[in-house]
Amino acid sequence: MPTTSAVPTYGSDIYEDDALLEPYEHYRALRELGPAVWLEQHGAFAVARHTEARAVLLDTDTFRSAGGIALNEPANQAILGCTLASDGDLHATLRKVVAHRLTPRALRPMRDLVTERADELVARLVRQGSFDAVSDLARALPLSIVPDFIGWPQEGREHLLEWAGANFDSFGPMNPRAERAMPKCGEMAAYGAEMVRTGNVLPGSLGAGVLEARDRGEISTEQSMMLMLDYLAPSLDTTISAVGSAVWLFGQHPEQWDRVRADPGLIPNAVNEVVRFESPIRAFGRLAEVDTEIGGIAVPAGSRVLVIYAAANRDERVFERPDDFDVTRSNAVQQLGFGVGEHGCAGQGLARMETESLLAALARDVTRFRLGAPERALNNLIRAFGSLPVTVETGS
Repeated sequence: MPTTSAVPTYGSDIYEDDALLEPYEHYRALRELGPAVWLEQHGAFAVARHTEARAVLLDTDTFRSAGGIALNEPANQAILGCTLASDGDLHATLRKVVAHRLTPRALRPMRDLVTERADELVARLVRQGSFDAVSDLARALPLSIVPDFIGWPQEGREHLLEWAGANFDSFGPMNPRAERAMPKCGEMAAYGAEMVRTGNVLPGSLGAGVLEARDRGEISTEQSMMLMLDYLAPSLDTTISAVGSAVWLFGQHPEQWDRVRADPGLIPNAVNEVVRFESPIRAFGRLAEVDTEIGGIAVPAGSRVLVIYAAANRDERVFERPDDFDVTRSNAVQQLGFGVGEHGCAGQGLARMETESLLAALARDVTRFRLGAPERALNNLIRAFGSLPVTVETGS
């Protein structure tokens, strides 16, 4: 631990079950303590305020992703060299292989397919009346889109959600959740390696493009395997989290749903507000490359810095009434839920498209969401529901 007495400290474990279920009092306490707070339980500096969080994410020379994303060394070593855990020229090289497939222009031809599948799914669920907003809605659309987009063969798709969840669990501290996740992460890596070895990917997919780059000598075989896996978990779990949270929030705040129904043009901003209010990704780490400071707090070289997106998105210094859910919020776009800068979520375009399409389809017919008893899915990194029973009402 740094020896300077000027460093505020926080003694609670923000990854214990109760803290994951109810995190916002912890996040508020961290913001109040200072721009950077030493987490005694985790051996890292927490950055919970918006201004400093954004600054850390943008300063990739000082705060490096390689070796710093996770709060435990086995996970950091396992993912070293993937797009999440690389910097500079290597990161640019890897990102270039897939970036052209993830731009708004490149995704535009997919909009009709995503909209069609969202419309069909919502129409069926509305006729049904009652359903689980997680398994029947939030998971169903991305599972019908993402595996084909990435190019995963049909064999093994039944494991994708389990592997994606384990991938994110492994990024936390080495608690029981992370320990249980490690073997599953190994299974996912082995599957990805076999897929690359055999070339068993769908033609025309992102994965096919990755293998073509490998064959041209632009990336190594190991890097091609990592790229195959890089976009799986984020492309699934961020969307699933956002859609589940949206249904829950609109069920709790029917007046906000009325606003969306009255003006569907609010849907993109509503997605930003959902992501701000219930950030799908709690936090990612960085490693301080040199002696530096965050908001006047000394941070020695080699220190781990935990950027807590979910805390920054509730920062009262940036967001007026941050604990109010408001789809008309004028600065909701400032949310950091998808990251920012060089390491901003490359898959956010598809995640936004899927979430917006589902909300648009729901807004046409659903007047109210009557919520049952929700069940949270405990995960070190992802905030999401495991189950959310809902009955929808239609008509005026």
